[in-house]
Amino acid sequence: MPFVDLESNLPAERFSEDFLRKLSSSAATTLGKPEERMNLVVKAGLPMLIAGSYAPCVSLSVSAVGATDSAEKNRDHSGHLLRFLSAELALPEDRIVIRFHALEPHQVGKNGTVMSFL
Repeated sequence: MPFVDLESNLPAERFSEDFLRKLSSSAATTLGKPEERMNLVVKAGLPMLIAGSYAPCVSLSVSAVGATDSAEKNRDHSGHLLRFLSAELALPEDRIVIRFHALEPHQVGKNGTVMSFL
């Protein structure tokens, strides 16, 4: 049950439903998770500064069980997601940062229990 949170200073209209579907699909593919388990939130129009600049930018946070728990996996995920975001949003790669968080099954709740018991 991956969680993808995108924050950006780009205006909300840049993040259409089509973009959200594509991002969800792209993240599911790289993480090796089913799309129907993806959770995606986009927060647009935020005051943001990356590397000392207010130029258009994106900060992406990716949390998942078993998919973001090693440097090797995250290197691959980073490349895949960076290329996707850069192409879709017409941003230079240095204006995109990605954070990965490894989750344990007991840290994700669903249906009144946690993933450990599902």
